[in-house]
Amino acid sequence: MPEIDVVLKWLMTPLFTVGDTPVTLARIGGLILLLFGTWWLSGRIESGIRNVARHRPGSNAGVYAWARVTRYAVWVVATLVGLNYLGIDLASFALLGGAIGVGIGFGLQNIFNNFFSGIILLLEKTLKEGDFVDLESGIRGHVREIGLRYTRITTNDEVDVIVPNTEFINGRVVNWTFGSNFRRMHVPFGVAYGSDKEAVKAAALRAAEAMPTTITDAQRRSDVWLVDMGASSLDFELVVWVGAEATTSPARVEAAYKWQIHEELGRAGIEIPFPQRDLHVRSGEIKVRLETGAASPAPPAA
Repeated sequence: MPEIDVVLKWLMTPLFTVGDTPVTLARIGGLILLLFGTWWLSGRIESGIRNVARHRPGSNAGVYAWARVTRYAVWVVATLVGLNYLGIDLASFALLGGAIGVGIGFGLQNIFNNFFSGIILLLEKTLKEGDFVDLESGIRGHVREIGLRYTRITTNDEVDVIVPNTEFINGRVVNWTFGSNFRRMHVPFGVAYGSDKEAVKAAALRAAEAMPTTITDAQRRSDVWLVDMGASSLDFELVVWVGAEATTSPARVEAAYKWQIHEELGRAGIEIPFPQRDLHVRSGEIKVRLETGAASPAPPAA
């Protein structure tokens, strides 16, 4: 059919030439199909690895890491194949890199830093999906995804925070759920001077026993420490062991302990402190200077 011949001729007409390869609409369309096919195939491969791993015992973190690395490898291979299919000689990138590679390198430095930082996180397994982390920048929440450039953190307020992967490599990261299932929390509180310290300790321990999140066994016992003698209060800490579920909501759990401590202190008749200042007034003479410059003595204070 003449219409088909016209369309084929239009698709096969060279638009420009890359090296010795003429670039046509058909070749560009094939490249687009290759990229979409790669995106679909890499997703299916990653899902397949996870589905197989669900039926076998092993580390979920390791499975997640290898699934992600495999997906990235498929992307890289497909990119190289696509560039070769388009007629771009990869050897020419060495010459191109010598001319403008330095400038591009500075522009893409952060992108590559984040990419390789993500690879390190996946392979080291120090961070995995579901971990509860506390970053040096103040971000605190659950790890939901370790991506190519970023890690998605979901806070307890259901706010998603996109964090560059380099922050996990270069900064301090507290992983509350990395190893042991138990954590020790320090709950600060204060009482007024003159309070019976033993009564304060007993009230705080009763508060710990009343909380369902408290863990008590031979190795993990609650305790009360006197940590400071402040300007207006004796400052204590309730040191208590909690499970993994409680450590993922530290602010809520600490608030619950403080609520219970306040209840127990009130029942024991222990006073909660408030800022106090003592004012001392000394008697003396006050001299008032008049407009003429002379000074007249004032009567002494009573």
